[in-house]
Amino acid sequence: MRLKLLTLALALAAISLPSHGEDLLDAYRDARANDPVLSRADATRLATAEGVDQARALLLPQIGASMSLNQTNGGNQIGHSRSRSINGTLSQTVLDFSKYANLKAAHSASDAQDELYQAAAQELYGRVAAAYFGVLTSEDELTYAKANEDAFRQQYEQSDQRFKVGLSAITDVYQAKAYYEAAKSQTIAAQNALNDAREALTQITGKPTGDLKKLRDDLPMQPPAPADQDSWVKQALETNPNLLTQKYNVETAQHNISAARAGHLPTITAGVSYGKGAGWSDSNAGARYRDPASTTIGLTLNVPIFSGGLTQSRVRQSIYQRDAATDALEAQRRQVVRDTLNYYRSVIAGIAQVESAKASVESGRKALEATRAGFEVGTQTMTNVLLAIQTLTSSESSYSQARHQFILNKLLLKQTAGTAELKDIETINALLQ
Repeated sequence: MRLKLLTLALALAAISLPSHGEDLLDAYRDARANDPVLSRADATRLATAEGVDQARALLLPQIGASMSLNQTNGGNQIGHSRSRSINGTLSQTVLDFSKYANLKAAHSASDAQDELYQAAAQELYGRVAAAYFGVLTSEDELTYAKANEDAFRQQYEQSDQRFKVGLSAITDVYQAKAYYEAAKSQTIAAQNALNDAREALTQITGKPTGDLKKLRDDLPMQPPAPADQDSWVKQALETNPNLLTQKYNVETAQHNISAARAGHLPTITAGVSYGKGAGWSDSNAGARYRDPASTTIGLTLNVPIFSGGLTQSRVRQSIYQRDAATDALEAQRRQVVRDTLNYYRSVIAGIAQVESAKASVESGRKALEATRAGFEVGTQTMTNVLLAIQTLTSSESSYSQARHQFILNKLLLKQTAGTAELKDIETINALLQ
């Protein structure tokens, strides 16, 4: 009877029971509204975009006005004299290559941040899914740990009873107790890991993690489409947002070089100024005067001759920064290729891993039944029984991890290729129950 109950308990542990809890789409919606990482990326994107307006503003007309009122105290005999002036200026850049280059650099920097925000948005899919399945995996680990602990407890109690009636040696009791105590420790660790996994999901969603829906048993074990790793690599090199960010960073650095070199070139500014003034004195009424208004229109040519080596230093600095950005681009390109190939191969390998892990669970159950039966008739040792229990629990744990990781790897492959979208979350969500 104990054998049947134990086998039933371990079998139930591997079954994903129906749930009416939160699903992956709910978690994603909460994360989209509350995740500080995505919110920070959006704020940074908007702040960087303001740089375009600021760089453009330097090429637009600049208007200023001023008014001054002055009083001079000359003592009791002289009295006070006062003067007033009003001035207005309008200037317009006619030729300044550095400002044009800075505007182009601002556009490239803004484009880079747009891509970085897209990367953060796509990474949110993966982070939410990873945290969600992390909870599911930890829940399974706790279930298996409890089943393992219960199985070792029953084996320990049975060994103790057999020893008391003289059917087994004290060594069997000590051995069973050692496995049982170790299993209790694993249960505590599994519970702690589950608590942390729940907090990891809460960290993203900003809401407490409740009961989550689990993966259904009949998962579609399909390879990536297209089933060609080179096609995925080509797609990733074209649309991976992190890679595009680095490309725009190189463009920005190149425009900064042009802006720095423009420091050697002359600039032309058109200007219009208007001014008028008036003055009077307390001691001499005839000293009152009013200057006629004057308007000045002209062009100002500024030719840089020598700035102590500052301009050339800025050129060298910009070149070094461009070289660093180019190296960062190449490093990112290699990383994208590696990640794409890794996730593609992981999905392909995951199909076989899930099937193998499932077969291992089925074999482990049969092996435990046979080993327990053999122990009852004396053909199997206590060590064999304990190892059979441990093997079954390990197989079920591997099966749970393989199922969750297979689904996650398919999403991460699309994320690396830069093609992840909400539809992918909805597709995964349809696999939950």
